[in-house]
Amino acid sequence: MSDTNQQKDYKSALKRARRRRNRNQYQKYVMIGGGILVVVLLVIAVVLAATRSASNDTPDGQNVEDSPGDGESLSPEEQAAAELAQAVEEAVNAYSNLGIAQVSGYLNIRETPDTGGTIIGKLMEGSGCEILDTTEDGGWHHISSGGFEGYVSSQYILTGEEAKAAARENVKKRAIVTADKLNIRTEPVIDPSNVKGAAAQNERYEVIGEADGWVQISEGYVSADYVEVKYCLNEARKLDMRTMAVNQYDNILVSKVDSYLNVRSSPTQSEGMGNVIGKLPSRAAGNIIETSEDGQWYKIKSGNIVGYVSADSQYIATGQEARDLAMQEATLMAVVKVDGLRVRTEPSTESKIWTQLSSEEKYPVLQQLDGWVQIELDTAEDADNAYLSTRDNNVEVRYALPEAIKFSPLEEKANKELSRRTQIVNYALQFVGNPYVWGGTSLTKGADCSGFTMKVLEHFGIYLPHYSGSQAKMGRSVSSSEMRPGDLIFYANSGGTINHVAMYIGNGQIVHAASRRSGIKISTWNYRQPKAIRNVID
Repeated sequence: MSDTNQQKDYKSALKRARRRRNRNQYQKYVMIGGGILVVVLLVIAVVLAATRSASNDTPDGQNVEDSPGDGESLSPEEQAAAELAQAVEEAVNAYSNLGIAQVSGYLNIRETPDTGGTIIGKLMEGSGCEILDTTEDGGWHHISSGGFEGYVSSQYILTGEEAKAAARENVKKRAIVTADKLNIRTEPVIDPSNVKGAAAQNERYEVIGEADGWVQISEGYVSADYVEVKYCLNEARKLDMRTMAVNQYDNILVSKVDSYLNVRSSPTQSEGMGNVIGKLPSRAAGNIIETSEDGQWYKIKSGNIVGYVSADSQYIATGQEARDLAMQEATLMAVVKVDGLRVRTEPSTESKIWTQLSSEEKYPVLQQLDGWVQIELDTAEDADNAYLSTRDNNVEVRYALPEAIKFSPLEEKANKELSRRTQIVNYALQFVGNPYVWGGTSLTKGADCSGFTMKVLEHFGIYLPHYSGSQAKMGRSVSSSEMRPGDLIFYANSGGTINHVAMYIGNGQIVHAASRRSGIKISTWNYRQPKAIRNVID
């Protein structure tokens, strides 16, 4: 290779080395410059953040985000809207498997998944529920809402995203009742005269306003101490127990007579008393099964009695009239479910047993305690010390209506003695439904137990003292297998002292002036354990 060529090669290599050096230096300067720029930007960001934080609290306490002119701040309206949106989403997300009622009015909640199931509540339009399960055929949802469970028809329930979209439109500020029962008042002040209704636990009411310990709802005012106010969906309402009692009847009928209405085995009165199989007490209810072709008789089922009653509107209420009467009449009753249920003098299993009750008897409830119920047994002096245990499920406490009782009138026989007894019994039965009055002796205006038996027998020339204990010493003692219509059956109080008397009317029944609530009524003869039975007629 010549010197000239070597020199050219050397110069070319030198140029290439210079270009590599320049390129490396350029990259180095770019990296350094970029790093410096990042640091500068971070410093600026920190300074701005510190400046904004420092300026948030002005000398007068004004937050700059609330002041006009700040393009990045929220107005009070925007802030409220944001908080509401958050509350709505929290209300919707409170359900794991949300369902929304898509109905006009309300959707029935039933005890069982079928259209014949007992209605136990209602789910208003737009109300929410937790879907717990769905029946295999998909026709019913098992839901939880309003603090209880039941079944609703699935065709009226929105689910999934549809439910969430509908829910967002129905979340409102509501008051959720936390007490067992809460009075609704016409004005925000505690006064017995301004109570207009009552709300039950878990019921929800839309809030109109809040002030001075009161929450105003559309129905009136409730105490703020017994409600939780928050944004939420409406939920199911359990039917009140009176409504549930009325809803036991598909086609309700209610007796309007003051005493008893005859229930007959056939739609005719031509047999006189011969076809009477039961009595429908005043304000007692039943189901209408069918109407006779001439429209004069209803075939009914009331209690265990199936028979016919007159369809005359002066004796019988139907439709809305019947429902209104039934709602007024339904009372809290203790329904005995076993024979020989013990009545104790105190709400304790250690207290004295002073009588026993028969199955299917119903008694007015005076007070409900934990595991016990206090009942009105018959006379006023017994009402304060008659307790039944509810822990063994031997008694059911519920609102109920009177129903028909089995009754077959005695036929007068040729035998003079039996005919007289029959006359006495049938005379006594005329006064069924009349009032009980402590110390009273009037068969029409009011009598107590011994006043009733005294006056009935006096009509037939048999004179008794006006005191059950004294009446129990009259005549002669008979056994239950020997007793006949017209004999007197005596019952004792907790101390074993006789304090109640009734007249045996045959067919295992008695007529007696029972209590202030029940008046003169018919009962089974051993509804209480008898103390003595006396024949005072012969």
